[in-house]
Amino acid sequence: MGNEGIELLFLEPVCTHNIWGGKRLREEFGYPVEGDDLGECWGISAHPEGDGMIRNGSFRGKTLSQMWAEHPDLFGNLPYDRYPLLTKIIDAQDDLSIQVHPDDAYAQVHENGSLGKTECWFICDCKEGAALVIGHNAKTAEELKEMVAEGRWQELIREVPIHKGDFIQIDPGTVHAIKADTLILETQQNSAITYRLYDYGRLQNGKPRELHIDKSLDVITVPAKSAEESVRSLTNLQENKLNQIYTCEKYTVFKLDVNGSAVFEQRFPFLAASVLEGQGSVNGAEVRKGDHFIIPCGYGNVEMKGNMSLILSTVEE
Repeated sequence: MGNEGIELLFLEPVCTHNIWGGKRLREEFGYPVEGDDLGECWGISAHPEGDGMIRNGSFRGKTLSQMWAEHPDLFGNLPYDRYPLLTKIIDAQDDLSIQVHPDDAYAQVHENGSLGKTECWFICDCKEGAALVIGHNAKTAEELKEMVAEGRWQELIREVPIHKGDFIQIDPGTVHAIKADTLILETQQNSAITYRLYDYGRLQNGKPRELHIDKSLDVITVPAKSAEESVRSLTNLQENKLNQIYTCEKYTVFKLDVNGSAVFEQRFPFLAASVLEGQGSVNGAEVRKGDHFIIPCGYGNVEMKGNMSLILSTVEE
């Protein structure tokens, strides 16, 4: 139990099979899912395609979307029509397709009232000399259309070097793709709308996967943000402190490295937490790498002990 009877909400993650997935989600994080094509773990999700279930305490067996509807007080009585975020761990063993996401206004009109997708990535692990696709090299909308029509992908696509511990913010309209051998924690809006711009000509079940060229061209930002503005290194953060690493109108993201003991007050509408490394406890409840939980509104003081690394997120009231 938490303070004044408010409980931590631990979630059963939902794992997905993907053409580019691997087996780290099972072998390193301990998710009990068969197959060597595990691409994503939807750790904290109230999306129709993956609605996490509470696995402990008095709400055991309820889905996160049920909790949002039935117990709005645990989420600060926010004015959203659904739980606003989606937290995923993504294990890319192969390159993902090159994609772009719409904003809320475009998705509302073209995707049956769905939210758009603003997202950010924390690089949990990657190989030496790794890179991601972030942005593109077209100077104008006209040039972008030409390069796409003529298939000049090498020229168009911009790769940016990354390192373990980097943080990348991906606004709607940003061309992006995770490349092989990269493990990331993604914090995003509660949406699954993705426009596929290019898929390296791959086949799935003997056929190319669907592309969304027209919608992609509709929403891609031209020119793209500079590479320097896109990737940030998160070294030298203070230990045992809730470090705010990014905030925008869709979410605020924190990193917390516990070494011994960390105490802070939960003063947000909610805090969604994912343990990326190590193990320890939260107000006496044992947690380890791969655990995902929500610290509800009004929980009060949070005391974490052990040796572990977490990413946490919330939204503005």
